[in-house]
Amino acid sequence: MKHGGNVWEGGQPDRWLDFSANLRPEGPPDWVMDTMRDALTDARFYPDRALTQAREGLAAYLGVSPACVLPTAGGAAAIDLALSLSAGWVLLHPPTFGEYAERAHVRGRAVAEDAQELKPGDTLVRCNPNNPTGEALEIEQMLALHERAASCGATLLADEAFVDFCPACSLRHSLRPGLVVVGSLTKTLCIPGVRLGYVLAVPEVIARLAERMLPWPLNMLAVAVCAALPAHRAQMEEDVRRNAQRRERFASQLEARGAQVTPSRANFLLVDFHRDMTQDVARLKRQGVLVRTCASFGLPDHVLRLAVKREAENERLVNLLFPED
Repeated sequence: MKHGGNVWEGGQPDRWLDFSANLRPEGPPDWVMDTMRDALTDARFYPDRALTQAREGLAAYLGVSPACVLPTAGGAAAIDLALSLSAGWVLLHPPTFGEYAERAHVRGRAVAEDAQELKPGDTLVRCNPNNPTGEALEIEQMLALHERAASCGATLLADEAFVDFCPACSLRHSLRPGLVVVGSLTKTLCIPGVRLGYVLAVPEVIARLAERMLPWPLNMLAVAVCAALPAHRAQMEEDVRRNAQRRERFASQLEARGAQVTPSRANFLLVDFHRDMTQDVARLKRQGVLVRTCASFGLPDHVLRLAVKREAENERLVNLLFPED
């Protein structure tokens, strides 16, 4: 499984209990659905090519200047765009999200692990919190990585797709030359079908990236959600608090059954079951439950990444994973 959320198999996405995709368990918040319904009245118009409303809404939500924000059609588009800025090596810190290497190869860039010496034009990539481990570096640690890259003429690309679950770790307020931050609202708002991501950088870099984008990168639904973000910050923060409580309880339940759980600051857990889980994954699928295998991260068959869902759903999965207890 290269990506989670493969719920269209069989053409009935609602039939699955999906622990493979790290999305808001309740689905999109009511305010998001209401905002998108209202936005449909503008579907007969081309979206604003300047993305004015989207940039201003994202900027206000993130606490940065609109000149430092570029909305994109999802986090993957943001990653691809950021990797177009130079042609040097792309240096990764495994295990991590496989799309960095995929997009690097599409861009004709070589990939290596980040122990390699940095050179001008290289890009050092860090996912923070990291996917699939959920571990997060503090701002000081990330800025130290930036200093390492910048001193060699390289760039730090920080992927903050899950940073809304630990905002104190975000570099969004530390933008500077040689630093590009990418992010996504997909997970927090449960709108993967809408495709809403962003790039943050100093204005000169944002201007360069804007010239590389295709026209109308965001549809009217995504634009409207961006514009509404600042008014719903408190609700989003409450979701984050609820996720943390659910995550810790879920981790405790798994550890009580003998699994090893990596401490996470995101909305998922990396779990080592100390046994080959191949047959368990197939059995769960027959029972209508999807989980994320980790072979694409370079991890063995006894490790799974599990999304944090509602308490009853988390407990159901624990019981299915340990049917003999």
